[in-house]
Amino acid sequence: MKKNKFRIEVPGGANRILLHTCCAPCSSAIIECLMQHGITPIIYYCNPNIYPLEEYLIRKEECTRYAQSLGLEIIDADYNHDEWLCHVKGMEHEPERGGRCLRCFKMRLLETARYAHERNISVITTTLASSRWKSLEQINEAGNYAVSQYPDVTFWEQNWRKGGLSERRIEIIKAYQFYNQQYCGCEFSIRNIADQKE
Repeated sequence: MKKNKFRIEVPGGANRILLHTCCAPCSSAIIECLMQHGITPIIYYCNPNIYPLEEYLIRKEECTRYAQSLGLEIIDADYNHDEWLCHVKGMEHEPERGGRCLRCFKMRLLETARYAHERNISVITTTLASSRWKSLEQINEAGNYAVSQYPDVTFWEQNWRKGGLSERRIEIIKAYQFYNQQYCGCEFSIRNIADQKE
């Protein structure tokens, strides 16, 4: 495991956190960094936005493979894409980084905060903040909204793009030969990619 010099400071000095994980490529360097700093992440795979089901299962299997290789616990939240569609109804034509993404983040991070509350885990954070395609402002707004419903849980705002983590991510993807998806997850992000190509 390559030593990363990235300095992190967990709220409250917690050594155990709930890490909302969107996929193995995004989470790989983050998980490695956390473990190097003596922090044990419990991986929470909560992604009802992903479409189709086959894509969801591939990404989940890759997250599980990585977690198991490191001896970490991974929790699979229920996949309910229909509920997610209801949640973002009326925002289907929003652009990436628009209102639909914020609503999606809020739904997923609220579920993460709920689970952390039930498990007496005091800190949550998310691998969404590693993607250059996502708005950090939206992610932080959604995370802080989520924990406002559970006062015993804190959202750890962290820009996971810094400190060489993006470069290390590429190395780990190659080492594990991870499936590396070509779109965010939902059917609307697939459409946006198609529109850009045209």
